[in-house]
Amino acid sequence: MAHALDANKTASSSTSSANQPALDGEEVWQAKVDLAACFRFAARLGMHEGICNHFSLMVPGYDDLFIVNPYGYAFAEITASRLLICDFEGNVVSGEGAPEATAFYIHGRVHKNVPRARAAFHTHMPYATALTMVEGEPLVFAGQTALKFYGRTVVDHDYNGLALDEREGDRIAASVGDADIVFMKHHGVMVLGGSAAEAWDDLYYLERACEVQCLALSTGRPIIPVSKDIAEATAQQMRGEDSESARLHLDSLKRILDAEEPAYRQ
Repeated sequence: MAHALDANKTASSSTSSANQPALDGEEVWQAKVDLAACFRFAARLGMHEGICNHFSLMVPGYDDLFIVNPYGYAFAEITASRLLICDFEGNVVSGEGAPEATAFYIHGRVHKNVPRARAAFHTHMPYATALTMVEGEPLVFAGQTALKFYGRTVVDHDYNGLALDEREGDRIAASVGDADIVFMKHHGVMVLGGSAAEAWDDLYYLERACEVQCLALSTGRPIIPVSKDIAEATAQQMRGEDSESARLHLDSLKRILDAEEPAYRQ
């Protein structure tokens, strides 16, 4: 199911200006540690799919370089040092290996065309993906957790198979609009955020909301949505604390991993 990016499109050097952090410096390393923690916890929670699916994060201080996982490694194997830094032309400027092709064509084009998306997490996590396969809007705003995403979702209806060229990546990026959550019909989901912590927080709670919805649907009884006014007000309450809550959520992951599988930091 996965396709390696053309190995001829790799390079091994990059330079940074005086006001940008060095690619081998502490700030960039910490970004890799944060991203590696997200990979490891996604694996723990069953959000992975073999060696497919990808998380990416713009390099701190750069608008044209992003961090992404290499082709051939499961989420549970990711460490900070295994992560790649790529440019928008498909060159690997730091790290060994190459990204999976759809990782580059989806994430590279999203980061280039949607600059606010400093983090882009794409998965086929089961409950959210199940809701991309049915008629109607994927997420029903009936449970409190779902209300975190009220007014923040979009559905990309135009599934075209694997994203193996820039045109498909650009099409996906154009479908995003102002949304943070993209339900990719017949495919999976993509979560966009201003940081790894924010993307992780949304990814986690999105799957929880979708899981509860699938359980509710399994009863065969109608789901009762929250009223529009309450949904809007609750969403605003949740968004007011999102950034700090997300930071603390990621910190908790790292504490658990530090105690149980600290190799993610290597």
